[in-house]
Amino acid sequence: MSPETPMAESNDHDHKPVKSSKSPLPEVKDFDSSVATVEDIVNALKVAGGVIVRNFLGLQEIDHILEDVNPYLDADRPWDGDFFPPETRRAFGLMGKSYTFATSIVGNPLWMGVTDALLTSHIKHNWVGDKNEESVSLPQLHNTIAFRIGPGARAQVLHRDDPPHHPNRGAVAEHVMGRDCGIGLFVAASRATKENGATRFIPGSHLWDYRDGPPREEQTVYAELNPGDAFMMLSGCFHGGSANSTKDEDRVLLSTFNTRGWLRQEENQYLANSLDTIKKLPRALQERMGYELSRPFLGWVDLQSPMAMLYPDEFESQKDLL
Repeated sequence: MSPETPMAESNDHDHKPVKSSKSPLPEVKDFDSSVATVEDIVNALKVAGGVIVRNFLGLQEIDHILEDVNPYLDADRPWDGDFFPPETRRAFGLMGKSYTFATSIVGNPLWMGVTDALLTSHIKHNWVGDKNEESVSLPQLHNTIAFRIGPGARAQVLHRDDPPHHPNRGAVAEHVMGRDCGIGLFVAASRATKENGATRFIPGSHLWDYRDGPPREEQTVYAELNPGDAFMMLSGCFHGGSANSTKDEDRVLLSTFNTRGWLRQEENQYLANSLDTIKKLPRALQERMGYELSRPFLGWVDLQSPMAMLYPDEFESQKDLL
């Protein structure tokens, strides 16, 4: 068999039939952020690939973010292509454009806990001479985008969000840790309804063989949200924005993805944001953006952690990594 040909991935449940587009669709769980735990959300994502979290963000925080990003949305031009309908406006590089977006969305403790649980990589066996050096690589920020989708926008085609990392997955019976390249978070800054274009996705499609396609519209469910609600989704799920069939409703969505620390970021965080604005962020967010090493030593500058660019005095006396 060619190495490019995916096959069913082995796990501890090989006696169960693997999932496919012919399998029954799993239930999409709906939680409130005040009571939901990281474990609740992770378990739901493993089964359905997507989960709704109500009251994820306060309305005052949304107002602050919109005040920051609306000028960039207003200045955006229609997409010259087919992927986004021309009624869509976008803003990028939000870590440097909105402190509230950075701290309240990217830095949300529940979100960071979910991404840590699903995207952390651990090398348990790395023999360097007679010493075994274990390493843990934490997730990193993948992208930040705000969307405003106006009336008349057509539906986006169903797609996965992990092709930038060239996955070639076989079908599995149940979720396998390490399978995911990334996880997305979509926070509603306005109502998101079936009529105004709420994200639709196919539950369970993250478990299918990646050759199993094309995706079928009749299998989609809609992530309908009120302002402040959120939809989390594994990047291996088929999904797409829906048509905005209203006459006067914009759908505004605040989104971010995380990926594994050793994969390349979709949005280059080092060029998308000025160093001056990044220096104002909490250290944990600077590290999440990629200014910390992916352990053991991926991403160094002059054989030091990139954090030395932000805290030169702290690293002045430190030795090289190797």
